[in-house]
Amino acid sequence: MSQPRPDEFKPPPECPVFEPSWEEFGDPFAFINKIRPIAEKTGICKVRPPPGWQPPFACDVDKLHFVPRIQRLNELEAQTRVKLNFLDQIAKFWDLQGCSLKIPHVERKILDLYKLNKLVADEGGFDIVCQDRRWTKIALQMGFAPGKAVGSHLRAHYEKILYPYNLFQSGANLLVILSPGENPDTKEHKLQDQGLRQPVQMPETCPSARRAKRMKAEVSAVFVKTEPGEVGDNKPNLRRRMGSFVAKPEPEKEIPIPVKQEPVETKEPVKDVSHKSRYKKILPPLLPSPVDLVVCLVCGSGGDEDRLLLCDGCDDSYHTFCLIPPLHDVPRGDWRCPKCLAQECNKPHEAFGFEQAYRDYSLRAFGQMADAFKSDYFNMPVHMVPTELVEKEFWRLVGAIEEDVTVEYGADIASKEFGSGFPIPNGKFKVSPADEKYLKCGWNLNNLAMMNPSVLTHVTADICGMTLPWLYVGMCFSSFCWHIEDHWSYSINYLHWGEPKTWYGAPGFAAEQLEEVMKKLAPELFESQPDLLHQLVTIMNPNTLMAHGVPIYRTNQCAGEFVITFPRAYHSGFNQGFNFAEAVNFCTVDWMPLGRQCVDHYRLLHRYNVFSHDEMVCNMASKAKTLDVVLASAVHKDMVIMIKEEKEMREKVRKMGVLQCKEAQYDHLQDDERQCTKCRTTCYLSAVTCPCSPGTLVCLHHIANLCNCHVSNYTLNYRYTLDDLFPMMNAVKQRAELYDEWASLVTETLEAKLEKKKGLPVFRNLLTESESKMFPDNDLLRRLRLVTQDAEKCSTVAQQLLNGKRQTRYRCGSGKSRSQLTVEELRSFVRQLYNLSCSLPQAPMLKELLNRIEDFQQHSEKVLADELPSVAEIQSLLDVSFDFDVELPELPRLRVRLEQARWLEAVQQASSQPATLTLETMRRLIDQGVGLTPHPSVEKAMARLQELLTMSEHWEDKASSLLKARPPHSIETLSTAAEKTSGIPAHLPNCLLLKDTIRKAREWLQEAEELQTSACIPIADHLSDMVLRGQAIQVHLEPLDRLETLVVEVQEWKESAATVFHQKDSSLSLLEILCPRCEIGNIGSPKRKAKKAKESPKTNKKKTRLNNLGDVEKALSETTDSTSAMATLEELRVREMEAFSNLRAANESKLLPTADCMDLKVCVCQKAPMGAMLQCELCRDAFHSVCVRDPSDPCEAQPWLCPQCQRSDKPPLNKVLPLLASLQSIGVRLPEGEALHYLVERTVDWQQRAEQISQSCKVPELEDRPGTPPTLTRYFSTPSACFLQVTEKTVFYTEQRCIPLQGLSQEMEELMVEGLLLQVSVPEVQSLYHVLLDRATNQHTNTCMSPPQDDSDCVNSSEKKAKRLLERENLETECRGNDKKHSYKRQKMNKKPLQRRPASTSSSPRSDFSQSDNSDEEMAVCPAERCQMPEGDEVDWVQCDGSCNQWFHQVCVGVTAEMAEKEDYICVRCTLSDGRVRK
Repeated sequence: MSQPRPDEFKPPPECPVFEPSWEEFGDPFAFINKIRPIAEKTGICKVRPPPGWQPPFACDVDKLHFVPRIQRLNELEAQTRVKLNFLDQIAKFWDLQGCSLKIPHVERKILDLYKLNKLVADEGGFDIVCQDRRWTKIALQMGFAPGKAVGSHLRAHYEKILYPYNLFQSGANLLVILSPGENPDTKEHKLQDQGLRQPVQMPETCPSARRAKRMKAEVSAVFVKTEPGEVGDNKPNLRRRMGSFVAKPEPEKEIPIPVKQEPVETKEPVKDVSHKSRYKKILPPLLPSPVDLVVCLVCGSGGDEDRLLLCDGCDDSYHTFCLIPPLHDVPRGDWRCPKCLAQECNKPHEAFGFEQAYRDYSLRAFGQMADAFKSDYFNMPVHMVPTELVEKEFWRLVGAIEEDVTVEYGADIASKEFGSGFPIPNGKFKVSPADEKYLKCGWNLNNLAMMNPSVLTHVTADICGMTLPWLYVGMCFSSFCWHIEDHWSYSINYLHWGEPKTWYGAPGFAAEQLEEVMKKLAPELFESQPDLLHQLVTIMNPNTLMAHGVPIYRTNQCAGEFVITFPRAYHSGFNQGFNFAEAVNFCTVDWMPLGRQCVDHYRLLHRYNVFSHDEMVCNMASKAKTLDVVLASAVHKDMVIMIKEEKEMREKVRKMGVLQCKEAQYDHLQDDERQCTKCRTTCYLSAVTCPCSPGTLVCLHHIANLCNCHVSNYTLNYRYTLDDLFPMMNAVKQRAELYDEWASLVTETLEAKLEKKKGLPVFRNLLTESESKMFPDNDLLRRLRLVTQDAEKCSTVAQQLLNGKRQTRYRCGSGKSRSQLTVEELRSFVRQLYNLSCSLPQAPMLKELLNRIEDFQQHSEKVLADELPSVAEIQSLLDVSFDFDVELPELPRLRVRLEQARWLEAVQQASSQPATLTLETMRRLIDQGVGLTPHPSVEKAMARLQELLTMSEHWEDKASSLLKARPPHSIETLSTAAEKTSGIPAHLPNCLLLKDTIRKAREWLQEAEELQTSACIPIADHLSDMVLRGQAIQVHLEPLDRLETLVVEVQEWKESAATVFHQKDSSLSLLEILCPRCEIGNIGSPKRKAKKAKESPKTNKKKTRLNNLGDVEKALSETTDSTSAMATLEELRVREMEAFSNLRAANESKLLPTADCMDLKVCVCQKAPMGAMLQCELCRDAFHSVCVRDPSDPCEAQPWLCPQCQRSDKPPLNKVLPLLASLQSIGVRLPEGEALHYLVERTVDWQQRAEQISQSCKVPELEDRPGTPPTLTRYFSTPSACFLQVTEKTVFYTEQRCIPLQGLSQEMEELMVEGLLLQVSVPEVQSLYHVLLDRATNQHTNTCMSPPQDDSDCVNSSEKKAKRLLERENLETECRGNDKKHSYKRQKMNKKPLQRRPASTSSSPRSDFSQSDNSDEEMAVCPAERCQMPEGDEVDWVQCDGSCNQWFHQVCVGVTAEMAEKEDYICVRCTLSDGRVRK
């Protein structure tokens, strides 16, 4: 199988496919009538029965025998057949010339001689093409590639093959044959007689043989069956559906015909010596006669006898050089002169038709043959071949001249003879009870054509194929050609089983267009057969028809499906493979007008009628009382036309002179006995006969073609007189009047115009009347129903539009309602309302709505055209648009414009307020603007905004870089930049910061200038604040370096001063050390005290209350000169002295003996005194030795100060004075400097006072004391006086002696206190301390040696203890009772370890530091060297397990309660004396 052509077949669109429900399927005519408006637009349609509708196949497969028709595919197509006929003529021409035609090849393709001949003819002929050198153009038009010199080859082939034939066709070769005085007709008659006398029997006259000889190569001999030369008489037969009747010829003897290999180029004929002599015949010498002289009929000369040719048909002589065109050589075969050639070639062509095959097939045998053919052709199983492939291959074969594929088709098999595929009552096929429903089913084709709705029921004769089904057995590629059904009736085809059948159809309105296209493309075929399309022997590619504007549709009919064709719908197709189909015709009421039109059309074509239309109408009229009203109406209309035409024709015949009339029972005659001899129309109402020609008649249209007799001899034969026809018509009319009146009213209502239109209720009433009176569902009723439905729909839609109903459209959205119309659709809808056949009240209101919408559109266009439209105006338009349930194209644009207007308004508003126009705002506006639809106004605003943003970002970055520059820029540079940014209408934080920085820099410079020009010494805090502020300003400030240097020098001075005064790990600030103390004896938060001061409701605004160090520092910072600062510090000194006086008195008083000694809280640990204690010389408070004494402290005889009183290292004065001098050289005031200045002055003042007092009290010169007094660090009183142990009670003792206050004058005490308060070490303080301490020692010694005195001021603690020793026993019982509970608790806690020697717990009476005699309590003393004198309700004691057995405070000797319970304790003394080690 060859490859498909590039221009392969393209399937047309599919026709409609209907799938009726069981209810619709119940009435076939009603369903067909229902689908007719849709299906008749495509000409054909397919119907799929409901699932389950499967009639049994009733045909006997084994008994069905038929002879199929032979179909040569390349002869079916019209254009291909034209080419083949042309090649036959060319071949016949050359055969008669003694040469065999061999079609050449060009570019490896068979040369299309027909196309070449046609193109040359279109260009003006051979001479013109040669003259104008158009052969290259001809080659391009024939599809050859340019540039290969194909044109010269085409010219050579044309000149050798086609040019002589064209000369012959034009008659140029006959112009010189006739003598001037000879009659052409006589000569022609003579030649014809000669031809008849000497017939030429040539096997090559068979077209099939000639084609086989031309097309096949490399075959020595081919057996070809010759076809009959004459076609049998075209006699009428009962059914003429498949083309011209072709008599089956008798089998003829097969004649071998030698066929030679066809060369590409035709060679010049070569003389054959053995061939029949073409020279002058040697005749016996008879009587010399001019007739016997052989001369050339062209030149009349007998010369050049060796160039004379003798015709093998008429024995005429011709010179080879006198022929046109002249012959160069003698032909090999029989040669015919131009006259004989013209006579042979001008014989009429035989009509084309299908041949009958010689074999009689059974259904089974045909199926085996068909399946074998398809399987072999496609080389695959038949069920696997795609339908698309078969379709494309079929049309390729049809259009290919060189492809000679022959198939067979079992068409037009009478079901009456072999049985239908559907079951029929009383048939040979026994139907099962389940299948009995198919016997009477309307879709059974045996029933369909003759059902009551079918008009063909009134045709008396059984018409095979029309009222009786025909059977069709197909194979692959077997086809049915383009045709329309007889009498333009409907047809229905059912495919019982087998492979699909492919259909092509054109709608009825395109029938004439299809005929014109085929006549245009193949005019030669229609010249010989005007009714070619009625012969069912011609096909044309649907793609060709579609290219010329003919609408074509296709479908594949599968087994179990119906295909229906509609009136005058041309259809064709082919079979995909072996299948079995059945078809029948039917006619409905709507066909009646077309049926009469078809008869008139047949009359013009001289085509036989299958039945008489007039006879059918009269038969229906005779049954007027039982006719359906619709059918009666249709019959009445048809009879009106029929009677009118008959009356006119009879009047015309009477005027022509036909006076004889007689009645004739034409309905008793066969159709072929009453046909017009001219137009073949079957006569029924009337006909004209002549006595000279019995059995011959003509219709009234062709009376002139009857015979040569005078018209007066003619007789008018009639079936009915006019008087008989009118009552028949009236009877039908009366039957149809009821329907006609309704139909007339409907027609009038439907065609009413303007004000005469009726309302919708009138249409509804007409529909109701049709339903109540059961009028049939015809075109008029359907039109009425359709118009009413349209009107109701239009009314509903119009009301919705007027009510403004919306389905999915909301005020905030842009959704489109599913039922929304566009404005153009609304306009069209309004036009439709006014074009409706009925009048709707909504039409005027909808017209007014349309006017409003158009006004809205005009206003919208105006607003949209504005450069800067108003937001409110656009919003108002959008609000108005919600009243219109119409799709307005302006709405999206208005919404877009609204967004643009809002954006422009936002831009304008932001631009009008530069203070709020930030970079973020500009970016946000630009981002919003980018998302908007482009518009000039938006683009301009965007450009301005973008420019502003770019400039702002530039200056923001510039300002940021200027502020972050290192080193900073000068104020002039920044000012220049700030001036440039001042014109930018935007809020620029960096630029504002730049301006603020410049402002701060100018203020700072002004402040620095004022500070420089001022006579006052600057304060350090102010300088530090200025430096910090200057450093924070990102501007280069020239005075800042100098001020930073001053601040650094001040800081260095403070650090050096702190180094001089600070103790190790001290938390006090330098100012706190140097200033007189304002917080004395209070352990708490200074901030809390400051807060109390602030919360005081009434404060002295003029004089600040110095409650804490912060107040002091603030007061010193606020002073304008040193004098005021000295006054402030002096005030603070006075308060300090008062506070220490009160503190010393309080501490002395709290150390007096009390009844409950455990309530006393002393030391930094805030516990009761016990063991070794230390008393501060300054605050007179007691401290546990272990809490405050550092073992590494030097043991010098110096006043002992507690950690709170010992605030600094107290450097000597000679180290302090340089600090003060260096501060004065810096030239800056600071609180620490003022405090140091005051400290030096205070020290000097104290020294002066100390000297004065020493002189007035006769104290030795303090400065002249040689060295220091004896060391008293480890001094202990007499054991009997300092340490007294009583059972479960101890006393505490002082580890270092203090200056007693008794007998000490206030002036001396103040002097000593102030000396101790000085944070500078001066020798006078040490000397004064030793003097006072020595005086106290002397007084103590004298007192011990003298008798005891009641009122002595110098009674020491030891004496007091001894005095109270006797009273202890009395108190022991009471004390033991008070401590019983505590002792019980201690024993209980230490229950387990108390097995050896539990530590006892007792309260220790307090030591009387003031040496008062008023104490009634006996004291117990811990013998530890550094007794810490613990306080509390319970004090843990431990007894030495050595030789001394003394009791010690556990805390004083470092023993825990757990250790006391578990381990032995041996004191230090016992350890040294006994040499034992603690376990």
